[in-house]
Amino acid sequence: MSSTRDPFAASSAAPSNATPGTTGRDDRSVGELVGEVSRDLSTLIRQEVELAKAEATQSAKRAGKGAGMFGGAGVAGHMVLLFLSLALWWALGTVMGGGWSGLVVAGVWAVIAAVLAMRGRSELKSVEGLPQTADSVKKIPDALRGHEERNP
Repeated sequence: MSSTRDPFAASSAAPSNATPGTTGRDDRSVGELVGEVSRDLSTLIRQEVELAKAEATQSAKRAGKGAGMFGGAGVAGHMVLLFLSLALWWALGTVMGGGWSGLVVAGVWAVIAAVLAMRGRSELKSVEGLPQTADSVKKIPDALRGHEERNP
């Protein structure tokens, strides 16, 4: 037989916070226990906030890269529209003259801009804000006081 000790066997040694000759009972006061719980809770909340900051930073960096790519795509799309407009102006210029073809292309773009502005305005009018969040935030004070039944 080997003299290796079984790590899963019940230990006959006293707990580390017990003094020799005691039954292993914790002799700390309620105030010390509450203080320890408070410190542990504070540490836990601090660590959770740090984790949230790290995750938010990582997400913001990725979102920034994505927004930069969309910005580049917007510039490239603008250049495409610019050169297509110049090509249309030139093509119409061979049929009706340079000045009139420029006015036609500008008129087409004015109509497109007006339609997009009206659609955007109607979309903005339909925005409701954050109704569910506002409702749940109103319930927090009563919940903290232990009066959840007052919440609708």
